Amino acid sequence: MASRKVLVVGGGAREHALVWALRRSPSVGAIDAAPGNPGIGAIARNQPVAADDVPALVELARRERYDLVVVGPEKPLSLGLANALMDAGFAVFGCSRAASEIESSKAFAKAVMERAQVPTARWRTFGGSERDAAIRFAGELLAASPARRVVVKADGLAAGKGVIVAGDEPTLREAIGVLLAPGGLVVVEEFLVGREASCMALVDGERVLPLPPCEDHKTLLDGDLGPMTGGMGAMCPTPVVDGPLLARVEREVLLPTARRLAAEGRPFRGVLYAGLMVTADGPKVLEFNCRFGDPEAQSLLALVDGDLCEALLAAAEGRAPRLSFINMHACSVVLAAAGYPGAPIRGAEIRGVPEAEATGALVFHAGTRRDGDRLLVDGGRVLTVTATGAHAAEARARAYRAAAAIRFDGMQLRRDIGAR
Repeated sequence: MASRKVLVVGGGAREHALVWALRRSPSVGAIDAAPGNPGIGAIARNQPVAADDVPALVELARRERYDLVVVGPEKPLSLGLANALMDAGFAVFGCSRAASEIESSKAFAKAVMERAQVPTARWRTFGGSERDAAIRFAGELLAASPARRVVVKADGLAAGKGVIVAGDEPTLREAIGVLLAPGGLVVVEEFLVGREASCMALVDGERVLPLPPCEDHKTLLDGDLGPMTGGMGAMCPTPVVDGPLLARVEREVLLPTARRLAAEGRPFRGVLYAGLMVTADGPKVLEFNCRFGDPEAQSLLALVDGDLCEALLAAAEGRAPRLSFINMHACSVVLAAAGYPGAPIRGAEIRGVPEAEATGALVFHAGTRRDGDRLLVDGGRVLTVTATGAHAAEARARAYRAAAAIRFDGMQLRRDIGAR
């Protein structure tokens, strides 16, 4: 078996999970991460290069001669990192700048869905000079909504937080005012009723390999209350999407989107993430992302049973990827800092990570830093605790038992991940 050298770009819990899973790949000999984090540094080599420093990352790849570069976050993709690395002759798991617009522009994504006949909510896009028209259209949707709610989305990248759900006209006006920046765009769309699910697929250009479906928990508080976050926990697989429904998602959402992007000169190689609402009329797309979800990846990757490196390399080289998964469930619980998702308070000491890991759970780092022997809070989402089990209840119980061992001042977590 080949002994490949791999670079993972990024420094969050998703990238920690990627490094962990790639280390288990028989074909991998060495792994670096740029910039990585303290948790990654315990199992791989951190390189002090920022994830969005495209020239420095290309230079790093040339110096270290990686066999595969795996790009974790969306921002480097939107900056053209994959293009620059491919131009330099490297295999890259991560889509081109042009294809990444499926995430970096909500308006572009909606237009692609329309051209590909992918089911989604009723919508319209408005520019900075169309504030009144946006308010009028939103009012029409609100009046027609059985749920008495409307969704307003910022057009660009917003780390999962550029969305406001409005239930009355004053809130609508405020949402459009907040999200419609000068020279920018907003998407106003109907509020869909149902259960959310995340369906990701490895894409090699036009072919797709659907992965086990996940369910994210996006708001800060139990019961799906509170402000939107980057994600407070996830289950994989989710009963919301069974086998027949996943086949329908592949047929009606994933394949048409990949083929449409290829037809428009934007072939997609990487992870295509469809955020879905499973409605009474079937699955409808809420959003597309161009990378693994976070925290969904932490659950999904805990279930990989195969050579992840070979699967990602196949997709990067335009060959149909293959990957298998163990027949178990995974639950991920995010531990967040005080002040998140607004202004997280940094500096608190984190205790109990070894005790949590001693239960058999995985603890993936995100917003952490080392100060000598001390581990400190250094971001909004601090850690993700992931555990597996023969069924969902067992995975959930194990994840929360491990999370209970960890403590830091102001720690926030939801207590209902996987309890739906």
